[in-house]
Amino acid sequence: MRALLLVLTAALAVAVPSLAASKDPEADLRHVQRQIEQLQKSLREDVAKRDRLSAALREAEERVGEARGRLDDVRQRVRATDRRIRELGAEREREEARLAAERDALAAELKAAYVTGREEHLKLLLSQKDPAELGRMLVYYSYFGRSRAGRIAAIESTVERIEALAADEAAERERLAALETERARELAALENARADREKALADLNATIRSREDSIKRLKQEAATLEKLIEDLRRALQQAPAPEGKPFARLRGQLPWPVPGRIVARFGQPRGGGLKWNGVLVATERGAGVRAPYAGRVVYADWLPGLGLLLIIDHGGGYMTLYGHNEQLYRQVGDPVAAGEVVATVGDSGGQSRPELYLEVRKGTAAEDPRRWFRGAPR
Repeated sequence: MRALLLVLTAALAVAVPSLAASKDPEADLRHVQRQIEQLQKSLREDVAKRDRLSAALREAEERVGEARGRLDDVRQRVRATDRRIRELGAEREREEARLAAERDALAAELKAAYVTGREEHLKLLLSQKDPAELGRMLVYYSYFGRSRAGRIAAIESTVERIEALAADEAAERERLAALETERARELAALENARADREKALADLNATIRSREDSIKRLKQEAATLEKLIEDLRRALQQAPAPEGKPFARLRGQLPWPVPGRIVARFGQPRGGGLKWNGVLVATERGAGVRAPYAGRVVYADWLPGLGLLLIIDHGGGYMTLYGHNEQLYRQVGDPVAAGEVVATVGDSGGQSRPELYLEVRKGTAAEDPRRWFRGAPR
């Protein structure tokens, strides 16, 4: 009987890992993340071994994404430097206006003192006026003297501040010039990466000699995605349940991740008996891809046919997939909030124009995204 209980206990632990996992959700999450990272690595190695041309396209498109990221970073720094120069210029103009006002006030006081005469204190002493009034007048004159000294000190301080602002502005302009040079260099790197991508894509397309070859490649790419989804589903069985409203209750309420126009619909034929498992949204290159709901990134890598692909797990067995990106802003394990930009639209995966491929999965089953999202993409 004791042996039977041990066997049943071991079997239960294997069959229901989530029960043990619930004792330490953070440890379970780290374990799942390591599994997914190993899965990504294995998939990348498999693609490289199986298809040299696809691997070359992947490398070229990843370089495009990296070059685009560096260029965007330089452009942000250029905008920040431009803004800082404008702020310094505006502050310098305010200080110059304050300096002009201080100088005018000091000039008026000096003129008044000159009109009174250089010996105003002596005149007061010899005026034979009441001593109390004389005392008050001397106090007033001391106030005027201190006021003039204060204005002179303020003028000197303002002049120093203007000189410091001018030096800061000159330094920012030098930094801007260096950034402009860096921006030109990164733009050239981006163009070179795109040229490499075009060559890799041309080499890949040259191997497709017939419709049969094209369908064969589509089936291979579809099989790779299905295997990835199944592997992720198994790995996520041990992941702790996310907080918040269950994804299943959001049908028809989600915002579209990008504005655009649907050019391929769920269920439409693709050839060779294949159908679209998602929708294809034509939009602008570089458009931000926003997570429609909170979740956690479970895949962020290149995949044949879909290019730079991001997958978000929303819990309850639901995942959303975003393909053909130019840049991925999140990595495996990163939590994402609803509305957060997680990628930018591109043409990776061999597309001829910028498009976002969008899927909704319940387990391994694909569902029509249009039933989950409000209206049309806009």
